[in-house]
Amino acid sequence: MSKPEGIPDMTYRFLGNSGLQVSSIALGGWLTYGGHVDKEATFKCMKAAYDCGVNFFDCAEVYGGGESEIVMGEAIREFGWKRNDLVISTKIYWGGAFGNNPINNKGLSRKHIVEGTKLALKRLDLEYVDLIYAHRPDRQTPMEEIVRSFNHIIDQGLAFYWGTSEWNADEIAQAWRVADRLGLVGPVMEQPAYNMLDREKVEKEYDNLYREVGLGLTVFSPMKQGILSGKYKDGIPDNSRFAQTQVEFINGWWKTTGKEKWDGIIATVNKLQPIAEKLGVPQSQLALAWVLSNKNVSCAITGASSVEQVYENVKAVALVDKLTPEILAEIDEILNNKPPAWPQRF
Repeated sequence: MSKPEGIPDMTYRFLGNSGLQVSSIALGGWLTYGGHVDKEATFKCMKAAYDCGVNFFDCAEVYGGGESEIVMGEAIREFGWKRNDLVISTKIYWGGAFGNNPINNKGLSRKHIVEGTKLALKRLDLEYVDLIYAHRPDRQTPMEEIVRSFNHIIDQGLAFYWGTSEWNADEIAQAWRVADRLGLVGPVMEQPAYNMLDREKVEKEYDNLYREVGLGLTVFSPMKQGILSGKYKDGIPDNSRFAQTQVEFINGWWKTTGKEKWDGIIATVNKLQPIAEKLGVPQSQLALAWVLSNKNVSCAITGASSVEQVYENVKAVALVDKLTPEILAEIDEILNNKPPAWPQRF
C-alpha cells in the first residue's frame, strides 16, 4: 500500500456500538461506478482509495442496474485485495437488476431480501458482504418479517451486520423493539443524507437512538451533490453533476428547488469560502471535515470520478481536529440552520 506525499494517514471509527472499524472516508458507487465512470477510471479510483487507507466500499443492488456491484467486485479481484482487509456493503430494496417484473423484486419481503442478497453477492462475486442495508423503509411489509429476514441473512453468513437507509427514527426504534422482543439483532447502522445543508434528521431526529441503541451513521451526500464544494459559485459548469440532465433525480431536484432557492443556497455556500481560505483548504474538504466533526458519524461516503478527487477527499481527515468550537460556531452562524434542541421536561 502506498500513497502520495501530502496525503494524511486515514483515521478509523467504530461502526456505532459494534466492534467493526470503518475508514472515516468511504468510497461509494452511486451515480458513478457502473454508470457514468468507465471501468478503467473506477479501478483507478478504488486503487487510490485503498492505497490511502480506505477500507469501506459502498454499493447497492440498484446502482447502475447492478453494474456498480459487478465492477467493484472486478476491482477487488484485479488487485488481489485480501477480503478480511475490506468492508463491503450493499443495499436491498429497489431491485434494479432484476428485469422488468417488479412483483416481489422490490421492497423488503423475506423473498426479496434473501434472493436480492444472493444475487448481489453473485454480481460482486463475494461469499458475503460486511454490511447490508434496507435501502428504504417498506411500510407494506410487517416489521417482524423484515427483522427476521435480515437476521436470517446474518445467520447464513451472507452478511455480518444489517442496517437501514433513509428510515425515520420511529421505524428504526420499532425495528429494535421487535428485535429485542425476539432476541434478534437490530439495525446497527443508518445511512442518511447529511451535510451542512441537511441536518435535521442526523442532529435531532436520531438523537435518542445514539444513546439508546448505539446507532452508527454511514452518511452519504456529505457535499450535497457537489454544491458545498463551491464549484457552482459562478454558475453550473458543463462537466458538473447538475449539468447531467439525463439523471432523473437531478431533474426532479431542479423542479422542486427553483432558481430563487438555488440562488439562496449558493449565496450561503459562498459565505463559507473565507473560512476555507483561512484554513488553507478547498471548500470540499471543509464540508467533509465538518461532517466528520459530528461524533455520531462513523464515516462519510464519498463519490469520485478521478484519482485527484479521491486524494482531495481523503485530505479532509487531517482537517477535523482543526475545526475548533469557534470555527464551528462561525459556520453555524453562516448556515443559520442548526436544529433546535428538544425542549427540556421539568
